[in-house]
Amino acid sequence: VQLQASGGGLVQTGGSLTLSCAASGRTFRSYAVGWFRQAPGKEREFVAAITWTGTKDFADSVRGRFTISKDNVKNTVWLKMNSLKPEDTAVYYCALPRDIYYYTRTMEWDYWGQGTQVTVSS
Repeated sequence: VQLQASGGGLVQTGGSLTLSCAASGRTFRSYAVGWFRQAPGKEREFVAAITWTGTKDFADSVRGRFTISKDNVKNTVWLKMNSLKPEDTAVYYCALPRDIYYYTRTMEWDYWGQGTQVTVSS
């Protein structure tokens, strides 16, 4: 399974970015897909997830600003980030679990993309 995250970049406070996560070797149709981020000197943290049914989950810090969507045909998940803040600066990763039809925010995420850098300038 390979995950490819892309779409990061440099944006000013209040701006928007859309990250993409594409998979090979696994279809998103039966899995939850998660986004995580890790800022320098901090632990990796949950950002958002979308399940096989399209149910969405967001961290409190991004709820109302970020949206998550997917296309099962394109096997791609997008994380649209609006109203970005300097504290959103981090490397963003997408992830897949091993098990189908299972999701909890704190479950084991077995497959990870390489990460894409998001930098929000003040």
